[in-house]
Amino acid sequence: MAEQLAVDGGPRTVPEGMVKSWPPITQADKDAVLAVFDSGHLHGTSAPKALELQEKWANYIGTRYCLVTNSGTSALHMAIASLEIGPGDEVITSAFTYWSTAAAILHHNAIPIFVDIDPKTYTMDPALIEDKITDHTKALYPVHIHGMPADMAPILEIAKKHNLFVIEDACQAHGAKYRGQRVGGLGDTAGFSLNRSKNLSGGEGGLYTTNSENYYRLAVKLREFGEVVLKDQEREYNAYGLGWMYRQHEFVNAFVLSQFEHLAENNAKRQEFAQYLTAELEQIPGVAGPYTPDWAEPVYFSYVVEFRPDELDLDLTPGEFKVGMRKALAAEGIGLGQWQTLPVPGQSVFQEKVGYGKGCPWTCPYARDVEYRAEDYPETVKFIAGHAYLGGVYPPNTMELMELYIKGFRKVTDNAERVAALAKEQ
Repeated sequence: MAEQLAVDGGPRTVPEGMVKSWPPITQADKDAVLAVFDSGHLHGTSAPKALELQEKWANYIGTRYCLVTNSGTSALHMAIASLEIGPGDEVITSAFTYWSTAAAILHHNAIPIFVDIDPKTYTMDPALIEDKITDHTKALYPVHIHGMPADMAPILEIAKKHNLFVIEDACQAHGAKYRGQRVGGLGDTAGFSLNRSKNLSGGEGGLYTTNSENYYRLAVKLREFGEVVLKDQEREYNAYGLGWMYRQHEFVNAFVLSQFEHLAENNAKRQEFAQYLTAELEQIPGVAGPYTPDWAEPVYFSYVVEFRPDELDLDLTPGEFKVGMRKALAAEGIGLGQWQTLPVPGQSVFQEKVGYGKGCPWTCPYARDVEYRAEDYPETVKFIAGHAYLGGVYPPNTMELMELYIKGFRKVTDNAERVAALAKEQ
């Protein structure tokens, strides 16, 4: 007889308060931030922590240049703008991503064009790219989503064939590897996020990377009002072009540097947890963990769970089954999140095309007419409907928690008919 679910009054699987939050913060982290007060440097592109972080991150991923920014979105905008992509230019990216990927394109008056995802890796499907290339296309913009690297080899090959730039959205993929090489240095430019939730956390912030001196020099100007501000030289206060205020302050730089000391071990722990969960979920009908191709070493920013009601002979769609599972698992103390509810091109900003006002940049005389329809991206629609993200799959949580997660999944799927009823309750 199946054990009674917590939602019906049975015992809870995961004790309340057991799941710890991210990131783990040590006394060394606190000391690093407090030391900034005594350093005499609170901000600035030439501040010591900014320069140290840039050098260490460039060395870590294997690029010549890195710039610290005040957000992942600003890093992505710089990745677009430093390639001089602009009005009427089109950039092809994934229909499944956080929408700031596309926002970075719009921020520089260019036009996002979307492709569907590979259903296994949930990254942009290289086989669909060439059909979207036009005379307006300037760049391909793969997203290493949930810490899973996009399949870069065919993307780079297509870019070379059509003389296009490649921009990497690596905001969720600090330390992830594609064919042995860390992401962020595979394309022409890249952007990382240092948001609180990311594998390398600063609370907020970003990192721009490139191997090109020309792109780097332009990005330097873009980051600080369009000016050229040199260390130990008097500031000219002369803007050489349009720029922004994307500088980072030293408190974040110091915190990130301290957190960076533990990135390798924290990523290794995420991978250990993920491998255990995936192997165990494979033995439980109705659910599955993420697929990992042989060319990828993901870092599991999110741990993805797939819902398969057909394995339990339930007359439910994956989306309906997910609703019931989330209710039952939540009562067991097992949280499942969902931060994307529809393909990015289905969001209101693309449906209404208000933009900056008067329809810009879509009404720009350099742009062609583009239509956005969510139903044109069926794999993205299916992925969003049939997947969710398991919370707490990171340190300081432990393998004991992962074992309780598996116990909870077994308990809930053993009560499949009750889950089906929960799915239909309002």
